[in-house]
Amino acid sequence: MKASIHDGKALSAVSPAALSAYARAAGWVIAEPYGEHSDVYAADGLPEIVLPRTQQLGDYVSVVARLIGIFASAADMGEIALYHDLVNADRDVVRVRVAGVGVGPITMNDGVDLIQGARDMLLSAACSLNDPRPVYRAGANKEASEYMSRVCMGQTEQGSFVVTMLPPVIPPPVQGTLAVGFEGDIADEPIERQVTRRLAEALSATRNATERTVRGDGEVFFDAIEDGASANFCEALATLIAPFPTLDIMLTWARTRPMPVARNVVRFVNDDEPILREAARSFRSRAPQPDVRLFGFVQRLKRDESETDGTITLRTEIDRKIQSVTAVLNQSDYERAITAHRMKSAVIAEGDLERVGQRWSLLSPRITAVITGEDTQNEDVEG
Repeated sequence: MKASIHDGKALSAVSPAALSAYARAAGWVIAEPYGEHSDVYAADGLPEIVLPRTQQLGDYVSVVARLIGIFASAADMGEIALYHDLVNADRDVVRVRVAGVGVGPITMNDGVDLIQGARDMLLSAACSLNDPRPVYRAGANKEASEYMSRVCMGQTEQGSFVVTMLPPVIPPPVQGTLAVGFEGDIADEPIERQVTRRLAEALSATRNATERTVRGDGEVFFDAIEDGASANFCEALATLIAPFPTLDIMLTWARTRPMPVARNVVRFVNDDEPILREAARSFRSRAPQPDVRLFGFVQRLKRDESETDGTITLRTEIDRKIQSVTAVLNQSDYERAITAHRMKSAVIAEGDLERVGQRWSLLSPRITAVITGEDTQNEDVEG
Protein backbone atom coordinates (compact mmCIF):
# COMPACT_ATOMS: atom_id res chain seq x y z
CA MET A 1 0.00 0.00 0.00
CA LYS A 2 1.44 3.35 -1.01
CA ALA A 3 1.23 6.22 1.46
CA SER A 4 -0.10 9.58 0.31
CA ILE A 5 0.10 13.03 1.87
CA HIS A 6 -3.16 14.73 2.78
CA ASP A 7 -2.05 17.23 5.42
CA GLY A 8 -2.84 20.70 4.08
CA LYS A 9 -0.13 22.45 6.10
CA ALA A 10 2.52 20.02 4.86
CA LEU A 11 1.40 20.40 1.26
CA SER A 12 1.32 24.19 1.46
CA ALA A 13 4.98 24.09 2.58
CA VAL A 14 5.91 23.19 -1.02
CA SER A 15 6.58 26.47 -2.84
CA PRO A 16 5.79 27.19 -6.50
CA ALA A 17 9.53 27.75 -7.08
CA ALA A 18 10.23 24.26 -5.73
CA LEU A 19 7.59 22.72 -8.01
CA SER A 20 8.98 24.49 -11.06
CA ALA A 21 12.60 23.66 -10.20
CA TYR A 22 11.80 19.99 -9.64
CA ALA A 23 9.79 19.73 -12.85
CA ARG A 24 12.52 21.31 -14.94
CA ALA A 25 15.20 19.08 -13.36
CA ALA A 26 13.06 16.02 -14.15
CA GLY A 27 12.74 16.94 -17.83
CA TRP A 28 9.58 19.03 -18.11
CA VAL A 29 9.70 22.35 -19.98
CA ILE A 30 7.24 25.23 -20.16
CA ALA A 31 4.87 24.80 -23.10
CA GLU A 32 2.43 27.68 -22.68
CA PRO A 33 0.72 29.85 -20.07
CA TYR A 34 -2.40 28.54 -18.38
CA GLY A 35 -4.68 31.28 -17.14
CA GLU A 36 -3.18 34.21 -15.26
CA HIS A 37 -1.19 32.38 -12.59
CA SER A 38 -0.08 29.00 -14.01
CA ASP A 39 1.89 27.36 -16.82
CA VAL A 40 1.57 24.16 -18.79
CA TYR A 41 4.68 21.94 -18.72
CA ALA A 42 5.36 19.11 -21.15
CA ALA A 43 7.99 16.40 -21.58
CA ASP A 44 8.57 13.40 -23.85
CA GLY A 45 7.05 10.30 -22.34
CA LEU A 46 5.65 12.16 -19.33
CA PRO A 47 2.15 13.48 -18.67
CA GLU A 48 1.39 17.12 -19.28
CA ILE A 49 1.14 19.09 -16.03
CA VAL A 50 -0.02 22.51 -14.89
CA LEU A 51 2.20 24.31 -12.38
CA PRO A 52 1.02 27.32 -10.37
CA ARG A 53 3.23 30.42 -10.12
CA THR A 54 1.71 31.53 -6.84
CA GLN A 55 0.29 29.98 -3.68
CA GLN A 56 -2.60 32.44 -3.75
CA LEU A 57 -4.90 29.93 -5.42
CA GLY A 58 -7.97 28.45 -3.81
CA ASP A 59 -7.03 24.88 -4.75
CA TYR A 60 -3.25 25.20 -4.26
CA VAL A 61 -3.10 22.35 -1.73
CA SER A 62 -4.97 19.92 -3.97
CA VAL A 63 -2.80 20.95 -6.95
CA VAL A 64 0.37 20.17 -4.97
CA ALA A 65 -1.05 16.80 -3.86
CA ARG A 66 -1.83 15.87 -7.47
CA LEU A 67 1.63 16.95 -8.68
CA ILE A 68 3.35 14.91 -5.97
CA GLY A 69 1.50 11.84 -7.22
CA ILE A 70 2.60 12.53 -10.81
CA PHE A 71 6.21 13.25 -9.85
CA ALA A 72 6.40 10.14 -7.65
CA SER A 73 5.02 7.94 -10.41
CA ALA A 74 7.46 9.38 -12.97
CA ALA A 75 10.41 8.89 -10.60
CA ASP A 76 9.19 5.43 -9.48
CA MET A 77 9.41 6.36 -5.80
CA GLY A 78 7.03 6.74 -2.88
CA GLU A 79 5.10 9.95 -2.38
CA ILE A 80 6.56 10.48 1.11
CA ALA A 81 10.14 10.28 -0.19
CA LEU A 82 9.23 12.47 -3.15
CA TYR A 83 7.68 15.01 -0.80
CA HIS A 84 10.88 15.26 1.25
CA ASP A 85 12.85 15.95 -1.95
CA LEU A 86 10.28 18.43 -3.17
CA VAL A 87 9.76 20.41 0.03
CA ASN A 88 13.49 21.18 0.12
CA ALA A 89 13.94 21.67 -3.62
CA ASP A 90 14.29 25.43 -3.16
CA ARG A 91 17.02 25.33 -0.52
CA ASP A 92 20.44 23.76 -0.02
CA VAL A 93 20.33 20.92 2.52
CA VAL A 94 23.23 20.05 4.84
CA ARG A 95 23.25 16.57 6.33
CA VAL A 96 25.73 15.30 8.93
CA ARG A 97 25.51 11.50 9.00
CA VAL A 98 27.23 9.08 11.36
CA ALA A 99 28.45 6.15 9.29
CA GLY A 100 30.69 3.15 9.73
CA VAL A 101 30.31 -0.49 10.68
CA GLY A 102 29.00 -1.31 14.13
CA VAL A 103 27.46 2.04 15.00
CA GLY A 104 24.94 1.30 17.74
CA PRO A 105 23.10 3.54 20.18
CA ILE A 106 24.93 6.73 21.12
CA THR A 107 24.89 8.58 24.42
CA MET A 108 22.71 11.63 24.92
CA ASN A 109 25.84 13.76 25.34
CA ASP A 110 27.22 12.55 22.00
CA GLY A 111 23.87 13.32 20.38
CA VAL A 112 23.89 16.85 21.77
CA ASP A 113 27.49 17.33 20.57
CA LEU A 114 26.46 16.11 17.13
CA ILE A 115 23.83 18.82 16.83
CA GLN A 116 26.04 21.52 18.39
CA GLY A 117 29.00 20.58 16.20
CA ALA A 118 26.86 20.74 13.06
CA ARG A 119 25.58 24.19 14.04
CA ASP A 120 29.07 25.49 14.87
CA MET A 121 30.43 24.14 11.57
CA LEU A 122 27.85 26.07 9.54
CA LEU A 123 28.25 29.19 11.69
CA SER A 124 32.04 29.12 11.16
CA ALA A 125 31.55 28.93 7.40
CA ALA A 126 29.17 31.91 7.56
CA CYS A 127 31.70 33.92 9.62
CA SER A 128 34.47 33.30 7.08
CA LEU A 129 32.46 34.46 4.10
CA ASN A 130 33.60 38.10 3.95
CA ASP A 131 36.51 38.10 6.39
CA PRO A 132 38.61 34.90 6.37
CA ARG A 133 40.70 34.68 9.54
CA PRO A 134 42.16 31.95 11.78
CA VAL A 135 39.79 32.57 14.72
CA TYR A 136 36.34 34.14 15.01
CA ARG A 137 34.29 35.63 17.77
CA ALA A 138 31.22 34.08 16.24
CA GLY A 139 28.73 35.97 18.38
CA ALA A 140 30.19 39.29 17.23
CA ASN A 141 29.47 38.59 13.55
CA LYS A 142 26.02 40.08 13.07
CA GLU A 143 25.63 38.90 9.46
CA ALA A 144 26.49 35.30 10.38
CA SER A 145 24.21 35.38 13.42
CA GLU A 146 21.33 36.73 11.33
CA TYR A 147 21.88 33.99 8.74
CA MET A 148 21.91 31.27 11.41
CA SER A 149 18.66 32.62 12.87
CA ARG A 150 17.02 31.58 9.59
CA VAL A 151 18.46 28.06 9.52
CA CYS A 152 16.00 25.32 10.50
CA MET A 153 16.56 21.80 11.73
CA GLY A 154 15.09 19.19 9.44
CA GLN A 155 13.04 16.19 10.49
CA THR A 156 14.79 12.96 11.44
CA GLU A 157 15.60 10.61 8.58
CA GLN A 158 16.24 6.92 8.19
CA GLY A 159 19.89 6.05 8.61
CA SER A 160 22.39 5.62 11.40
CA PHE A 161 22.19 9.12 12.91
CA VAL A 162 21.52 12.12 10.69
CA VAL A 163 21.42 15.80 11.64
CA THR A 164 19.72 17.76 8.87
CA MET A 165 20.11 21.53 8.60
CA LEU A 166 17.88 23.54 6.31
CA PRO A 167 19.43 26.90 5.36
CA PRO A 168 17.14 29.67 4.11
CA VAL A 169 15.27 29.32 0.82
CA ILE A 170 17.41 30.23 -2.20
CA PRO A 171 15.59 32.46 -4.71
CA PRO A 172 15.75 31.40 -8.36
CA PRO A 173 17.62 33.61 -10.84
CA VAL A 174 15.52 36.57 -11.91
CA GLN A 175 16.87 36.72 -15.47
CA GLY A 176 16.82 33.56 -17.53
CA THR A 177 19.16 30.71 -16.81
CA LEU A 178 22.42 31.87 -15.31
CA ALA A 179 25.71 30.05 -15.52
CA VAL A 180 26.30 27.98 -12.41
CA GLY A 181 29.22 26.15 -10.91
CA PHE A 182 31.96 26.46 -8.36
CA GLU A 183 34.10 28.33 -10.85
CA GLY A 184 31.75 31.34 -10.73
CA ASP A 185 32.25 34.30 -8.42
CA ILE A 186 30.71 33.47 -5.06
CA ALA A 187 29.88 37.16 -4.55
CA ASP A 188 27.44 36.97 -7.48
CA GLU A 189 25.28 34.47 -5.61
CA PRO A 190 22.57 35.31 -3.06
CA ILE A 191 23.75 35.10 0.55
CA GLU A 192 21.74 31.90 1.04
CA ARG A 193 23.93 30.15 -1.56
CA GLN A 194 27.15 31.97 -0.64
CA VAL A 195 27.26 30.39 2.80
CA THR A 196 26.68 26.83 1.63
CA ARG A 197 29.24 27.25 -1.13
CA ARG A 198 31.72 28.51 1.45
CA LEU A 199 30.90 25.48 3.61
CA ALA A 200 31.67 23.19 0.66
CA GLU A 201 34.97 25.01 0.04
CA ALA A 202 35.94 24.86 3.72
CA LEU A 203 35.16 21.15 3.96
CA SER A 204 37.17 20.34 0.84
CA ALA A 205 40.13 22.51 1.92
CA THR A 206 40.14 21.05 5.45
CA ARG A 207 39.88 17.49 4.15
CA ASN A 208 42.82 18.16 1.82
CA ALA A 209 44.86 19.82 4.59
CA THR A 210 44.24 16.88 6.92
CA GLU A 211 45.49 14.39 4.33
CA ARG A 212 48.55 16.52 3.50
CA THR A 213 49.37 16.81 7.20
CA VAL A 214 49.41 13.00 7.44
CA ARG A 215 52.06 12.85 4.75
CA GLY A 216 54.20 15.47 6.49
CA ASP A 217 53.36 18.72 4.71
CA GLY A 218 53.63 21.69 7.08
CA GLU A 219 51.59 24.88 7.33
CA VAL A 220 48.92 23.49 5.01
CA PHE A 221 46.04 24.46 7.28
CA PHE A 222 47.06 28.10 7.13
CA ASP A 223 46.88 27.92 3.34
CA ALA A 224 43.22 26.91 3.75
CA ILE A 225 42.15 30.02 5.69
CA GLU A 226 41.02 31.81 2.52
CA ASP A 227 38.70 28.86 1.82
CA GLY A 228 37.08 29.02 5.25
CA ALA A 229 39.31 26.88 7.48
CA SER A 230 39.64 28.28 11.00
CA ALA A 231 40.08 27.23 14.61
CA ASN A 232 36.30 27.36 15.03
CA PHE A 233 35.71 25.20 11.96
CA CYS A 234 38.33 22.58 12.93
CA GLU A 235 37.00 22.43 16.50
CA ALA A 236 33.47 21.89 15.21
CA LEU A 237 34.61 19.04 12.96
CA ALA A 238 36.67 17.50 15.79
CA THR A 239 33.61 17.60 18.07
CA LEU A 240 31.54 15.91 15.38
CA ILE A 241 33.93 13.06 14.59
CA ALA A 242 35.38 12.35 18.06
CA PRO A 243 32.82 9.72 19.22
CA PHE A 244 32.32 8.00 15.86
CA PRO A 245 34.33 5.91 13.40
CA THR A 246 33.17 7.77 10.28
CA LEU A 247 31.23 10.93 9.54
CA ASP A 248 29.79 12.01 6.19
CA ILE A 249 28.87 15.65 5.56
CA MET A 250 26.55 15.95 2.57
CA LEU A 251 25.39 19.07 0.74
CA THR A 252 22.41 18.70 -1.58
CA TRP A 253 22.06 21.75 -3.78
CA ALA A 254 18.76 23.55 -4.32
CA ARG A 255 17.13 22.73 -7.62
CA THR A 256 16.19 26.39 -7.97
CA ARG A 257 19.90 27.09 -8.53
CA PRO A 258 21.34 23.79 -9.78
CA MET A 259 25.04 23.04 -9.51
CA PRO A 260 27.16 20.84 -11.83
CA VAL A 261 26.66 17.96 -9.37
CA ALA A 262 23.47 17.43 -7.38
CA ARG A 263 25.28 16.52 -4.16
CA ASN A 264 28.72 16.87 -2.55
CA VAL A 265 29.93 14.47 0.13
CA VAL A 266 33.04 14.90 2.30
CA ARG A 267 34.06 12.15 4.74
CA PHE A 268 36.06 12.41 7.96
CA VAL A 269 37.21 9.51 10.14
CA ASN A 270 38.02 9.25 13.82
CA ASP A 271 41.78 9.36 13.14
CA ASP A 272 41.32 12.91 11.82
CA GLU A 273 40.19 14.23 15.22
CA PRO A 274 43.65 14.82 16.81
CA ILE A 275 44.88 16.49 13.61
CA LEU A 276 41.90 18.83 13.61
CA ARG A 277 42.43 19.64 17.31
CA GLU A 278 46.08 20.45 16.72
CA ALA A 279 45.20 22.61 13.72
CA ALA A 280 42.72 24.52 15.88
CA ARG A 281 45.33 25.00 18.62
CA SER A 282 47.83 26.27 16.08
CA PHE A 283 45.27 28.69 14.63
CA ARG A 284 44.49 30.08 18.07
CA SER A 285 48.15 30.43 19.07
CA ARG A 286 48.74 32.78 16.14
CA ALA A 287 45.46 34.64 16.19
CA PRO A 288 45.08 38.11 17.68
CA GLN A 289 43.83 38.21 21.26
CA PRO A 290 40.52 40.10 21.07
CA ASP A 291 39.53 43.07 23.23
CA VAL A 292 42.82 43.43 25.12
CA ARG A 293 43.32 46.40 27.47
CA LEU A 294 46.90 47.62 27.86
CA PHE A 295 48.26 50.06 30.44
CA GLY A 296 51.56 51.73 29.51
CA PHE A 297 53.49 54.75 28.32
CA VAL A 298 53.89 56.17 24.85
CA GLN A 299 57.50 55.46 23.99
CA ARG A 300 57.62 56.71 20.42
CA LEU A 301 55.37 58.57 17.98
CA LYS A 302 55.65 58.85 14.22
CA ARG A 303 53.40 60.49 11.63
CA ASP A 304 54.08 61.62 8.08
CA GLU A 305 53.24 65.24 7.32
CA SER A 306 50.68 64.22 4.70
CA GLU A 307 48.87 61.78 7.01
CA THR A 308 46.28 62.26 9.74
CA ASP A 309 46.78 58.83 11.30
CA GLY A 310 49.93 58.19 13.27
CA THR A 311 51.90 55.25 14.67
CA ILE A 312 52.86 54.95 18.31
CA THR A 313 54.99 52.50 20.24
CA LEU A 314 53.53 51.66 23.62
CA ARG A 315 55.70 50.36 26.45
CA THR A 316 53.55 47.94 28.42
CA GLU A 317 53.51 44.62 30.26
CA ILE A 318 52.48 41.42 28.47
CA ASP A 319 52.67 38.06 30.23
CA ARG A 320 54.67 39.68 33.07
CA LYS A 321 57.29 40.99 30.65
CA ILE A 322 57.83 44.57 29.44
CA GLN A 323 57.13 44.69 25.72
CA SER A 324 56.87 47.31 22.96
CA VAL A 325 53.58 47.33 21.08
CA THR A 326 52.95 49.34 17.91
CA ALA A 327 49.56 50.77 17.03
CA VAL A 328 48.26 52.94 14.19
CA LEU A 329 45.87 55.50 15.68
CA ASN A 330 43.30 57.74 14.08
CA GLN A 331 43.81 61.50 14.29
CA SER A 332 41.98 62.15 17.56
CA ASP A 333 43.58 59.22 19.40
CA TYR A 334 47.00 60.15 18.05
CA GLU A 335 46.58 63.68 19.44
CA ARG A 336 45.74 62.16 22.82
CA ALA A 337 48.89 60.04 22.59
CA ILE A 338 50.97 63.17 21.88
CA THR A 339 49.48 64.85 24.94
CA ALA A 340 50.20 61.82 27.12
CA HIS A 341 53.77 61.67 25.84
CA ARG A 342 54.41 65.35 26.59
CA MET A 343 52.86 65.04 30.07
CA LYS A 344 54.70 61.78 30.73
CA SER A 345 51.32 60.27 31.53
CA ALA A 346 50.23 56.67 31.15
CA VAL A 347 47.49 55.68 28.72
CA ILE A 348 45.00 52.85 28.48
CA ALA A 349 44.81 51.40 24.98
CA GLU A 350 42.34 48.79 23.80
CA GLY A 351 42.22 46.60 20.70
CA ASP A 352 43.13 43.15 19.39
CA LEU A 353 46.67 42.13 20.35
CA GLU A 354 48.65 40.32 17.67
CA ARG A 355 52.11 38.80 17.76
CA VAL A 356 54.08 38.10 14.60
CA GLY A 357 57.48 36.66 15.44
CA GLN A 358 58.84 38.84 18.25
CA ARG A 359 56.81 41.91 17.27
CA TRP A 360 53.57 42.95 18.97
CA SER A 361 50.84 45.03 17.34
CA LEU A 362 47.51 46.38 18.53
CA LEU A 363 44.85 46.06 15.82
CA SER A 364 41.80 48.34 15.67
CA PRO A 365 43.38 50.36 18.50
CA ARG A 366 41.85 53.15 20.52
CA ILE A 367 43.06 55.27 23.44
CA THR A 368 40.35 55.07 26.08
CA ALA A 369 42.04 57.06 28.86
CA VAL A 370 45.06 59.23 29.71
CA ILE A 371 46.20 58.64 33.29
CA THR A 372 47.82 61.73 34.83
CA GLY A 373 50.13 61.80 37.84
CA GLU A 374 52.54 59.15 36.55
CA ASP A 375 56.10 59.94 35.52
CA THR A 376 58.58 57.97 33.48
CA GLN A 377 61.24 58.57 30.87
CA ASN A 378 59.93 58.42 27.31
CA GLU A 379 61.93 58.53 24.14
CA ASP A 380 61.78 61.35 21.61
CA VAL A 381 59.12 61.84 18.98
CA GLU A 382 60.06 60.91 15.40
CA GLY A 383 58.69 63.46 12.93
